[in-house]
Amino acid sequence: MSEVFEGYERQYCEASASLSRKCTAASALDGEKKKQKLSEIQSGVEEAESLIRKMDLEARSLQPSVKAGFLAKLREYKSDLNNVKSELKRISAPNARQATREELLEAGMADTLAVSTDQRGRLMMTTERLNQSTDRIKESRRTINVKEDGQEQVDHWGNHLDSGSGHPHHTLLQACSLSLLPGRLARISLSSNCVLRLV
Repeated sequence: MSEVFEGYERQYCEASASLSRKCTAASALDGEKKKQKLSEIQSGVEEAESLIRKMDLEARSLQPSVKAGFLAKLREYKSDLNNVKSELKRISAPNARQATREELLEAGMADTLAVSTDQRGRLMMTTERLNQSTDRIKESRRTINVKEDGQEQVDHWGNHLDSGSGHPHHTLLQACSLSLLPGRLARISLSSNCVLRLV
């Protein structure tokens, strides 16, 4: 065992306990007293860092058989000191109570943001589907209106043919050329009443 390492270890444990007490006391203070306490804590942290560096040097100079145990202890002390530094940083924040509140709410906010993003995505998909349905309905109405207009023209020319004015074949060709749109088929039924219907 290294008596030098154990001496540094004892000093570090006392310093760490003192730092924890001071952090607790500082979180309840305000104003000038808090600044003074934070200054004391910062000095204590620097002292603790110095002790850890000394322990590290001492542990690395030992025989390999005992070195591993001392380095494991040293890792625990470094972790402990990092916790003290985090606490000091939190207490040093301009509004420590607000910082604590934000830390507590932070986990819940991450979930809320994820849910909000998911809801926004679903809403956008639903809106897009609704817009597509509206476009299909408008296109269907246009198609129906075109068919109705074409049927009215066919009926008009059919009535014109029934009245016997003009040459029947010539008038029939005019009716077909006016009433049929490109790509549409017509069925012409010639009987006593000449009727031209769109298919």
